[in-house]
Amino acid sequence: MRFGIDRLLAEPDLRTPLAGRRVALVAHPASLTADLTHSLDALIAAGVNVTAAFGPQHGLKGDKQDNMVETEDELDPVYNIPVFSLYGEVRRPTGQMMSTADVFLFDLQDLGCRIYTFVTTLLYLLEAAHGTGKEVWVLDRPNPAGRPVEGTLLVPGQESFVGAGPMPMRHGLTLGEMGHWFIEHFKLDVPYRVIAMEGWQPEGPGFGWPDSRIWINPSPNAASLNMARAYAGTVMLEGATLSEGRGTTRPLEVLFGAPDVDAKAVLAEMHRFAPDWLAGCALRECWFTPTFHKHAGQLCNGLMIHAEGAFYDHNAFRPWRLQALAFKAIRRLYPEYPIWRDFPYEYEFERLAIDVINGGPALREWVDDPVALPGDLEVRTGADERVWTETVLTLRLY
Repeated sequence: MRFGIDRLLAEPDLRTPLAGRRVALVAHPASLTADLTHSLDALIAAGVNVTAAFGPQHGLKGDKQDNMVETEDELDPVYNIPVFSLYGEVRRPTGQMMSTADVFLFDLQDLGCRIYTFVTTLLYLLEAAHGTGKEVWVLDRPNPAGRPVEGTLLVPGQESFVGAGPMPMRHGLTLGEMGHWFIEHFKLDVPYRVIAMEGWQPEGPGFGWPDSRIWINPSPNAASLNMARAYAGTVMLEGATLSEGRGTTRPLEVLFGAPDVDAKAVLAEMHRFAPDWLAGCALRECWFTPTFHKHAGQLCNGLMIHAEGAFYDHNAFRPWRLQALAFKAIRRLYPEYPIWRDFPYEYEFERLAIDVINGGPALREWVDDPVALPGDLEVRTGADERVWTETVLTLRLY
């Protein structure tokens, strides 16, 4: 199979509309061709007139470790073109940035999760191009989480940099498809094109991520396909006092870690409360000592997720629901435990981080309600998931 960048380079007819025009590239470390050449180098070598580059959160180089760690603009030392940061002084492209090119190529590897900020960066680029005649092309890449949809829809008024619009946590689209939805939903006037993948089979081997391609971190803590599959659940730990494994070699692949929580007891409570919600993966007790971030230097007990190998059932695995269950089990075992982290999250200073992450308070309220049952959450998520699926079915390109 071929990704969008590989098709653009291999098929001269696709590049013909770029002739004589100034081109900008939005990229990060996973913006690579099949032979592991960075897209910036490959496009310039192919004769494309690249006049600017843009880096999203974590930077073009992908070197910034955590949320709200900003990247500065710079001059590329090899090509002598400006490299603008979309996670520094601004998160929306400015008019001056947009003036540097006529066509903007968006070549970011996504994780298939609303909170992954590359989704919002695409919306902000489309909004900046709205009504200007500037073209936006998405060089499409796989959604490693595949087609399943999961989670509550973002509530109107709860938009943020980790919540671009009323979509569920696990959205089931590629970024090329997402661009079509943004244009339709927000009524944007943008000349938009997707250089589609060739041969992507979201229900084939890999269930979203092709076996023929190696995994490259699109951000520092997205270190494996296992992480990408689990992320729609484990990212909620960023709004909790529990560790998501940052400061270890397997970040965002654990349901939780803490020095004062008994992981075996939590797992047993999860089995008692909603056994069906554990399907599709294996959970294993683990111990780790983060070298930085939450609980740094403290021995933590936790549960490791294995959504891989013989343990993985793509259609049964529901990471958002699994993470919700872990929170609920902890609340039932430790009623006074301070689960929710109260700190500024992605430039939101008023709302609780967990509500920003989920696009509303529904998940937190269900966890904290002592009489709430599994069915109460399933009714809400089931309705939201059906609405989203019906909305986007016609936008699918594969």
